Amino acid sequence: MTWTAPPVERAKQLGALGTVTERQMLEGWLCWHRETLLAKCAGLEPGQLARATVEPSNLTLLGLVRHMAEVERWWFRRSFAGEAVGDVFTGPSDGDEGLDGVHAADAERDFGLFQSEVTACDAAAAGHDLDETFLSSRGAVLSLRWVYLLMIQEYARHNGHADFLRERTDGATGD
Repeated sequence: MTWTAPPVERAKQLGALGTVTERQMLEGWLCWHRETLLAKCAGLEPGQLARATVEPSNLTLLGLVRHMAEVERWWFRRSFAGEAVGDVFTGPSDGDEGLDGVHAADAERDFGLFQSEVTACDAAAAGHDLDETFLSSRGAVLSLRWVYLLMIQEYARHNGHADFLRERTDGATGD
């Protein structure tokens, strides 16, 4: 039986985030966007996930999943938590952050690595105050709050790309 990207059940409903603490709101919106990316992939086979469908771009749904694992690792684990971890999918100087080098045969593995990275990133941020700061690789002082907001906007932007990719793959639209 061919693997397909699994269905997504929402952990949070956006309406429930209207009156919670700031931390719960940031975590909830990030969770929503993570799930949205996976929902855009749900039910697709590896070949569909790895296919570029919006020419002339070579962007793929699987590439976006890989990219977001890289970006999460960079900001939560490497930058904020200071963990000495390498890249998830790419070499240190290739600059594509997981978007290139996509292979349909690796789709199930790549989804598992994404999920593992999300769990590790949540653990890296757990128990830390939103006002806790770190020095970025460019010398800027940034807070954990900033990382959450950056990740929410990064997912929102790429989920827009995923909308187009999914619609061009099989016509599916919506959250």
